[in-house]
Amino acid sequence: MLAYDYPLLGLFWTMMFWFLWIAWIVLLVRVISDIFRNRDMGGVGKAIWTLFVIVIPWLGVLVYLIAHGGSMRERDVEHAQARDEAFRSYVQDAAGNGAASTAEEIGRLADLQAQGVITDAEFAQQKAKLLA
Repeated sequence: MLAYDYPLLGLFWTMMFWFLWIAWIVLLVRVISDIFRNRDMGGVGKAIWTLFVIVIPWLGVLVYLIAHGGSMRERDVEHAQARDEAFRSYVQDAAGNGAASTAEEIGRLADLQAQGVITDAEFAQQKAKLLA
């Protein structure tokens, strides 16, 4: 009744319940995804946890967080590191095989100089640029 006397208070409570409901949905999705990402759990364990979380949602999510909260964090860190490593290897592959070492570049320049493709002055200039 108090909320109807003060419409702003009613708006506050409505917004708070919406926020809590959305936060719970996000938490539920995180827990269900963690259940299936967990390598320590077998298929029967995953099925039981999934049923528990779906049938008794509030209690199931809280019990799962209490039981597997620490390992959930570790799996998140491992997953983030794997994604970072995959991203880094993709960027290196997309950028080329990476810059060749300075010694390899100077060796290529020496081969070009020996073949007469570049002059001694060009070789010295490119070598100085590589060493700088």
